[in-house]
Amino acid sequence: MHSDDMPSGDPTIGPARPPAGSAPPASATGVSPGACYHCGEPVPQDSAFSSVIDAIERPMCCAGCMAVAQTIVEAGLSDYYRLRTSLPQRAQERVPRMLEQALAWERPTLADTFTREAGEHAREASLILEDIECAACAWLIERTLAGVPGVLETGVNYSTHRARVRFDQRATTLGALIESLARLGYRAQPYDPARREAALENERRTRLRRLGVAALFGMQTMMLAVALYAGEWYGIEPEFHTLFRWLSLAMTVPVLCYSAWPFFTAAVRGVRNGMPGMDLPVSLALALAFLASVHATITGTDHVYFDAVAMFTFLLLLARHLEFIARKRAQQRTESLVSPAPELARRLDAHGDAAVVPVAELVAGDRVRILPGESIPADGTVIAGQGEVDESLLSGESRPVPRRIGDKVLGGTVNGASPLEVRVEQVGAQMAVSRVLALVERAAAMRPRLALLADRVASVFVLVVLASAAGVAAWWWHVDAQVWIPATVAVLVVTCPCALSLATPTALTAAASSLSAIGLVPARGLALETLARVDHVVFDKTGTLTTGRYRLLDTAALREVPVESLLRTAAALERHSQHPIARALEAAAPGPLPTASEVHAESGCGISAMVHGRRYWLGTPQWVCAQAGTALPDLAGLDRGGASVVLLAARYGAIGAFRLGDEIRDGARELVHALTARGIGVSMYSGDHGEAVHRVADALGIADRAGALLPGDKLARLRTLAARGRTTAMVGDGVNDAPVLAGAAVSVAMGGGAQAARASADFILINEQLPALLEAFDLAIRTRRTIVQNMCWAIGYNLCALPAAAAGLVSPWMAAIGMSLSSLLVVGNSLRLSRPSRQQARAWR
Repeated sequence: MHSDDMPSGDPTIGPARPPAGSAPPASATGVSPGACYHCGEPVPQDSAFSSVIDAIERPMCCAGCMAVAQTIVEAGLSDYYRLRTSLPQRAQERVPRMLEQALAWERPTLADTFTREAGEHAREASLILEDIECAACAWLIERTLAGVPGVLETGVNYSTHRARVRFDQRATTLGALIESLARLGYRAQPYDPARREAALENERRTRLRRLGVAALFGMQTMMLAVALYAGEWYGIEPEFHTLFRWLSLAMTVPVLCYSAWPFFTAAVRGVRNGMPGMDLPVSLALALAFLASVHATITGTDHVYFDAVAMFTFLLLLARHLEFIARKRAQQRTESLVSPAPELARRLDAHGDAAVVPVAELVAGDRVRILPGESIPADGTVIAGQGEVDESLLSGESRPVPRRIGDKVLGGTVNGASPLEVRVEQVGAQMAVSRVLALVERAAAMRPRLALLADRVASVFVLVVLASAAGVAAWWWHVDAQVWIPATVAVLVVTCPCALSLATPTALTAAASSLSAIGLVPARGLALETLARVDHVVFDKTGTLTTGRYRLLDTAALREVPVESLLRTAAALERHSQHPIARALEAAAPGPLPTASEVHAESGCGISAMVHGRRYWLGTPQWVCAQAGTALPDLAGLDRGGASVVLLAARYGAIGAFRLGDEIRDGARELVHALTARGIGVSMYSGDHGEAVHRVADALGIADRAGALLPGDKLARLRTLAARGRTTAMVGDGVNDAPVLAGAAVSVAMGGGAQAARASADFILINEQLPALLEAFDLAIRTRRTIVQNMCWAIGYNLCALPAAAAGLVSPWMAAIGMSLSSLLVVGNSLRLSRPSRQQARAWR
């Protein structure tokens, strides 16, 4: 940033000077006395520029530096001057990068691209987090974001290194959230697949470099350690003994200063922010062993532990790298549920000419052309051409779906063999693909009770470890001064709570990837724990146990009104409904439809509207007659065979009735029988009429069934089950199921159901394959069992290892191996959840 970019103003007017008696100006890193505190350049003798930083007036060389310094201070980022390790070399570098990025996200157009609507005046963002080293970092970030004014809800997922934040855009901005994390020392940026992939690749390379340095110099240190140990046993010349010690020191310095540097920075950050994490005992152990070894090398006394420092660093980096690989694979598997939108699109101008533009530049209303084999860049409507679209990764439908003019297409799906022209309607975070991934991320950020318990235990355990190490050091100092250093280091290393902190997040991440693989998207991570305890499942009928693809079986004119007119009037009303019956009536209506106005819908009952200046009601016969104030007509024979009957009425009485029916969904019988065999209760509560409900219930073997229920009636029955001590799961798809889905202990919405139902559910069954629910029950039980196993192992290992280390029975290198193997065991046990079950394997074959 150049001085020309600074706000205009009188450059001779500087900030108020501090009161007399204040401390003299302190020099920043690399800033000599009399130099500009911001850039380090010499300050002219007649310069009147200065800025107050940390309550001290600092000299500035020009108006540009003064303006930039004031901007940094006003943004609350004055820590930049205390933490910087070098001065900027170019004018563009005089503003810290984190401030530049935070200010960039203040632009409304850029911020809106990476956030999504989450209610009135509320938006939601997913942030990629860098520099996270442990679960304590995630806890600190979550607590900090929650304290930002205007933040409504936040959750941080340590496994995926992402944060989900819902905020009031009137009170805060995306840039302010990123600034708050920058002040903590964490880099954050909005999530998008390409940026996340680049960040993961950069993290992978950095980890490999640190691991490579630790391996290279660690091997040399171990070779020298073997010579020193052999020399103590067989004898060694003093000059070689001293030489090998100094060479070991030289080999350990790169390991400590480069490979182990993240441990020290994370430890300092945790202490500074009042949240010590697992890196604190690690750093203390490394520093203590290294400093004691340096002292022994200089004085020629005692033992050296350079080999333990190098080995511990290498093993810990290796364990974290393997955990990173597992986390990356699980995350990629979850996100492969949907195909990412392309980076470029062919946008058409007014003359129909195509220009290739970045997808980020598309806005609602643009026209784009998609060639065969290309991914569709945004949600929209086909306006020219017809063909087939592969939506398998999103819907689970293996066959291409026909799409023609007027049909909806989704971003991320793949066009078939014919070109399509699409009018863009939803872009970026508003696309269906992005909303699905947002559900996954929201679920991953929510932690069940076991995870919260693990965080609390790990936080307390760090303090217990530090207190134990201090006690062990004091004891051995008085008993045997030769033992206090190795015993203390062993206590700090062997009891590092890495395994305890990894116990829950790794299991949840692996479970989420497996759920996504079977087409079940978790919308709330807390629900996975509840799903393992479910002992009663309640199903809706239409669109859940049945296909919901109604077809019109018969139309009865109750007055002298043409059947075609009845269908057109009914379809005009049903245009404003999302119920499956509405689609059937629309499909059966001939010719152009009249316009309906003053539309009013009552959940689970029906819909009313004005058509041609007259009020009509369409819905369940009882509700329609009650609203229209007319008697219930004789519908005998229309509801035969369990078909559904919809009545159309006006003020002068019922004028028509429609008989519709649908089919039982594939896999419904198998699911009901499997649940019953496991001792899980099954009920079916529906708003459809009794005969249709009994027909489906009899075919599926469901004894507890009820029909003609309003949403309140369903919810009352659900609460009755809960009062009997049953843990209930509700599976539904319609708007009338939303209150019941929200009221159940855990809920599943069908992927093709209404938006209100999906918003109220804990899981979304994207592919609508009911047998996947059985897989989900099994996986939930296995996940809870795996988390308990991990926590029991982590706690049991530490309880056994701590006394042994305190007694001096465990050397530092043994402690390093034990701690690393403990963490790897927890990660490996969790990764078993991401393996496909036998049923999945058969389905994939």
